[in-house]
Amino acid sequence: MSSTVYSAEFQPDPILRRVVLWSGVALALAGVPVIAMLPGHAGLRLAAIALWITWSIRDLVLLQRSWHACRGLRVADDGTVHVLVAGGEWRPACLESGGIMLRHWAWIRIRPAGGRVFAEPLRGRCEQGQDWRRLQVIWRHVGAVE
Repeated sequence: MSSTVYSAEFQPDPILRRVVLWSGVALALAGVPVIAMLPGHAGLRLAAIALWITWSIRDLVLLQRSWHACRGLRVADDGTVHVLVAGGEWRPACLESGGIMLRHWAWIRIRPAGGRVFAEPLRGRCEQGQDWRRLQVIWRHVGAVE
């Protein structure tokens, strides 16, 4: 006896990805004057600024690498996720806590099998396609279990 799998499938949104990256750059740069205004020795502040910029660049590079590997997402009703990689193969992943689902926007955190957790920004409207509505239903269902 076969059953229909209830799932939602998405292609990454390059505009949202760019917004996230550029806001990350802007926030990293905004941290520099904040650190520079802290009380203390100038050498310590310079070291803190260097550490802040290094850490920020590292995080943005890791996020961009994860996005480069992710060409699509499929979220099933049991909370399992599959990530479409460059070769056209669907690889297993799982949803991580810390994501958020709003009416037209979502920020979901995903851990690919054997990989690092990354976040994917999504947007959609129930009127424009079934996948967005399905994702909202799945999100409520999976969230109720946790």
